[in-house]
Amino acid sequence: MKNVAALLLLVLYSVPILGQPAKNVPGLSIISQKNLMKTVTFLSSKELGGRLSGSEGYNKAASYMASEFSKLKLKPFGDSAYYQKLNVEYNEIYSPVKLNLIEDGKVTKEYKLGKDFVCRELTGSGHITAPVVFCGYGLSKPEFGYDDYAAVNVKGKIVIVFKSNPSWKMNDTSNWGNGYPRFKAKLAKEHGAVGMLIVSLPNDAKPQTTIISVLEGGGEQDENFPQFHIDIPIADEILAGSGFTLKDLQTKIDSSKQPFVVQTASTIEMEVHSKYTKEKPTMNIVGKLEGSDPELRNEYVVVGAHLDHVGEQAGEIYAPGANDNASGSAAVLEIARAFIKGKIKPKRSIIFVLFASEELGLIGSKYFVDNPPVPLEKITAMINLDCIGYGDSIQVGNGKSSPNLWNVAHHQDSLFTKMMVGATWSGGGADAGPFHDKGIPAAYFVTTNSYTHLHCMTDTPETLNKTLFEEITKLAYLTAFEVVNGGYDREEVLK
Repeated sequence: MKNVAALLLLVLYSVPILGQPAKNVPGLSIISQKNLMKTVTFLSSKELGGRLSGSEGYNKAASYMASEFSKLKLKPFGDSAYYQKLNVEYNEIYSPVKLNLIEDGKVTKEYKLGKDFVCRELTGSGHITAPVVFCGYGLSKPEFGYDDYAAVNVKGKIVIVFKSNPSWKMNDTSNWGNGYPRFKAKLAKEHGAVGMLIVSLPNDAKPQTTIISVLEGGGEQDENFPQFHIDIPIADEILAGSGFTLKDLQTKIDSSKQPFVVQTASTIEMEVHSKYTKEKPTMNIVGKLEGSDPELRNEYVVVGAHLDHVGEQAGEIYAPGANDNASGSAAVLEIARAFIKGKIKPKRSIIFVLFASEELGLIGSKYFVDNPPVPLEKITAMINLDCIGYGDSIQVGNGKSSPNLWNVAHHQDSLFTKMMVGATWSGGGADAGPFHDKGIPAAYFVTTNSYTHLHCMTDTPETLNKTLFEEITKLAYLTAFEVVNGGYDREEVLK
């Protein structure tokens, strides 16, 4: 899941002071921590291998959730039973995967996959041994007076570059590029580099660890250019003898806003093998609960979450994705169960959807709104659940763009959980975004401090705050219950 916390002004509560559940709301008591955790435990199991869209593991997850929809007798609402089929980029990484420090032609240190480094999920293949050059942010914009490659020859070398754009040009994508690794890899190869090591910014308040990620940005895949994400201490080991630490280098570049490159004394061996597919079949999972009101049944409320995660690498490591986003997927299933088992006859119809390929850039939700099973103007609202199992408090986003919808959640909160409240503009990177962009009101349920284990092997069921997980699911159900039963009318989205 992409970091959207900075764009959200929060709906907060502390777990110890939660209000009692609203016992008089039909279906609410059906939502159970036990059911939520059962679904999360299966979805985050090794058998499913991190649920990368296009993989066998994702297909198993999709089949399981479609089967659960069927058991609830939701109406199939895809283009093929419960499946809405689409194609996505897919890259399978094979062993051996190596990152070694070389001195005098011999391996002096072997770095460990999953601990010291990970592959970028869309890495190309290669087996190379080459000297290493630190090239700052890996940007080349001479027309704006900044070029990390102007004063150095990287032909036949491996480059180390910072993962993101500089903070002082972070949002200037029209001039500086989008900062994604695919963009930086293309530049590096154009300048003669044979491989790339990316590293997080060490001077951030909370520097990002090595994470598995498929978000590479647009452009064509280079199938013969290896890319690894290395941990900050590993970068410092490679820089040893240069007189600089990674912190020194970021400080120097950021303070001067000028490039600074370092020819290290290190030689590195990189090896990775991958098979890239430009269009791999995958699917959203879509089911419908028919509304009961003669007029409102032709209006729809979408309750959704992304099912995918970031997969596995070389059969050695995988990211379980318990919080991101087995939690949201489990909540969608549990909300559907509450409506069905509670014998609720909603006035409006409900579309329950589990999106593919959020991690690649909201591909599944964009496909859904571009190929909707119902006219978009008939969708009253969208409720999105993403990363709702880890943390210490609840957030509900999009309050300033869909204030009336947000106030429904606020009202349920004031009745049952007594939360402090705030409001936000659109939630950005989550699957609520494509709905918002089409003018559909959307509420984005997430938690604070939810990114501690983002895209890491430590995002396991054991780390989840089970009480928080259950309560945010109940709040989303209460919000949906109110919306589908006529307590809300579609509003104009403020952008």
